[in-house]
Amino acid sequence: MKFSKTQTLKEIATIINCEYVGNENFPVSGMNEIHVVESGDIVFVDHPKYYEKALNSAATIVLINKKVDCPEGKALLISDDPFRDFNTLTKHFRPFQFSNVSIASSAKIGENTIIQPNTFIGNHVSIGKNCLIHSNVSIYDHTIIGDNVIIHAGTVLGADAFYYKKRAEGFDQLISGGRVIIEDNVGIGALCTIDKGVSGDTTIGEGTKIDNQVHVGHDTVIGKKCLIASQTGIAGCVIIEDEVTLWGQVGTTSGITIGAKAVILGQTGVTKSVEGGKSYFGTPIEESREKLKQLANIKKIPEILNKLK
Repeated sequence: MKFSKTQTLKEIATIINCEYVGNENFPVSGMNEIHVVESGDIVFVDHPKYYEKALNSAATIVLINKKVDCPEGKALLISDDPFRDFNTLTKHFRPFQFSNVSIASSAKIGENTIIQPNTFIGNHVSIGKNCLIHSNVSIYDHTIIGDNVIIHAGTVLGADAFYYKKRAEGFDQLISGGRVIIEDNVGIGALCTIDKGVSGDTTIGEGTKIDNQVHVGHDTVIGKKCLIASQTGIAGCVIIEDEVTLWGQVGTTSGITIGAKAVILGQTGVTKSVEGGKSYFGTPIEESREKLKQLANIKKIPEILNKLK
């Protein structure tokens, strides 16, 4: 998430009431999770296991819960609770905006786009030309939709990420300040849910077609001309490259990559990253030919045992 204008290190420290290490005028242009950080971004880290990764990331401002040596060219924000203070910054720079109308006045809707009844379009949403948005669709704030997009009834774009920190009193949610981006010529079926990024973007690439009842987790990037069948569940921070096919009831773990033109057969659990250009099946996932051979061999076990008697 980029700020509307560049802040200084001192200004950020004042918002969250914490110490800082570095020049008070050190520029801060945004905040992001570690997998999408860029120069000028804040990243937070609250566990020693990830200190080195955060300090050596592309982020130039590290929100951390321990005083450590500051890497050259970077700055630190010293906090007793970086998770809490990251949330404070999200609420400050992208606060929730109430709306009491079906289509927010700040929304931009392109020529020849049709919006069916009972659809909600939030603040600062942008919808391109020649789109068809069916009834009872909810499009949350800051969502961007390209041209020639079809979205069927009951779909939700931009719900919060499923991202929590366990505390003694219960689960504390990491507030989502990111966006959903739907590129041109995408088709989205009925009752789909596509969560916005925590701080970055959840993106559906040009020409991709999504069946009914599909869930796409936060910060996931789906490439161009993919096909995703019904009841598939895609976790957060997944990269699905171009022209991938996911058949029905596929489920994925988070943080993996599915290579271009891969085909994932129905009910497969994608437990790890897989190469493109191959067909896969099963849980744990394997190339489909090998997995189907294994299943065929399992059926032969009774025959083999009878021969051993």
